[in-house]
Amino acid sequence: MEKYAVLSDIHSNVFALEAVVEDAFSKGVTRLVNLGDILYGPIAPRATFDFLQQQEMLTISGNQDRQIYQATTAEVAANPTLKFILDDLGQAPLDWMQQLPFDARISDEIYACHGTPDDDLVYLLEEISSGHPRVKADAEIAAHLKDIHSSIILCGHTHIPRCVRLSTGQTVINPGSVGLQAYADELPSPHAMQNYTPQASYAVLTRQDKHHWEMTFHRVDYDVQAAVRAATANGRADWAQSLMTGRC
Repeated sequence: MEKYAVLSDIHSNVFALEAVVEDAFSKGVTRLVNLGDILYGPIAPRATFDFLQQQEMLTISGNQDRQIYQATTAEVAANPTLKFILDDLGQAPLDWMQQLPFDARISDEIYACHGTPDDDLVYLLEEISSGHPRVKADAEIAAHLKDIHSSIILCGHTHIPRCVRLSTGQTVINPGSVGLQAYADELPSPHAMQNYTPQASYAVLTRQDKHHWEMTFHRVDYDVQAAVRAATANGRADWAQSLMTGRC
């Protein structure tokens, strides 16, 4: 039986990642899928990379994976978190991230991207003009998909678990975030993404028959305090708050 665990937005939180992978295998998953934004974060970038190398996992790139290996000297100097990440990682993880694909056609039925099929910085499902996430109109979501006709679309980036059925008959699934349950951003306009829980999030896709899949969301407890201590030690009280509470 095909059974996929869909993970996204780990953000260097190896403590959450280990708990999610253990939980997924306890549920009998046969394949792990990783939708990107993997190592960016003030927690444990290298330990996260090392753990991932022990797993058989289909992995695509996210926007903050690019941010790490495309960083200029000036960007690193202005961003202590980025400097910590690069110092902690070493060269092998950078080489690994650079070879990750932008998207993936997992099968005829399942397509995966980080943001949208065209842009890893754009939210596929949410618009945030109010400062808080709201699901886009059906036609707007479908327009992002263009020539993607797979019946199941996997995306990440927003950290918000969603399952949206479109008028096209397609289902778009965001598994939420493994490693960071809240964040605030200024682009494209000021907004906050919040899950109101510290628990890690992922989704499971289970084939029911030739044409049908069952989708379930899962929340997993993990050693949040270990992640909080790492973020705090690296000068990120904002991350510590988000990790502890799922609120910005």
